Amino acid sequence: MSGSPPLVRDRWRGWSLRGRASPVLLALLPVVAALALALGGGLWSAGARAWDTQQMLRQAQRHGARSVDLAQALIETVQMGQRMDDERRLELVNQFFNRRIYFRDDIEVWGQVDYWATPLEMFAQGQGDCEDYAIGKYFALMAAGVPQAKLRLVYVRATLGGVGGVQQAHMVLAYYPAPTAEPLILDNLIGDIRPASRRPDLQPVFSFNADGLWQGTQGPGAGDPSARLSRWREVLIKAREQGLF
Repeated sequence: MSGSPPLVRDRWRGWSLRGRASPVLLALLPVVAALALALGGGLWSAGARAWDTQQMLRQAQRHGARSVDLAQALIETVQMGQRMDDERRLELVNQFFNRRIYFRDDIEVWGQVDYWATPLEMFAQGQGDCEDYAIGKYFALMAAGVPQAKLRLVYVRATLGGVGGVQQAHMVLAYYPAPTAEPLILDNLIGDIRPASRRPDLQPVFSFNADGLWQGTQGPGAGDPSARLSRWREVLIKAREQGLF
């Protein structure tokens, strides 16, 4: 990783809220404040509580047999991951979701243009889109022991079909071994986990987890960060009710 191009490294790291606030981040402050209120007066800390597996299974029953089966399989996968180092955890969880969940657009699954599902909701359908994959991996990796500070959901512009191809909104999960390190990218578009320098098809826009928000580059096709973080707030509330943290 130390030999990766500086431009690529800079593009994927250092999205700190410290220093001068950009207009985009200032516009998002009400959303961040709402997240804090929704989660009991403070953004959730990764070490605050573990998965409640019994609550997960009870909630999964409300979503049907498929959700129960996949929830149980994920619990077993997470338990395996708890005995591994981070590199093996990433591989284990990435493969779990990429191999067991079929990709479908939200409009086909939920009848909505953009819906962010919890893992249990996704399991009930057996399918989901890029946000659902990234969200599921995020919760599972934290349950397996990866510190939340190392994980960010990243909203990107993805170029499909090589240079000059079509650009579309996309989401991936990034793992940062250290705060200023080049991240590893977990993606449903490809099976293997690659460092950001080997994903020139992805242009980061902004990233977030339950502790904060980081800005990447901004421009046409970036979407509405405020609307997307509102969906994230809804996911966190549902995930807490479902025993996911």
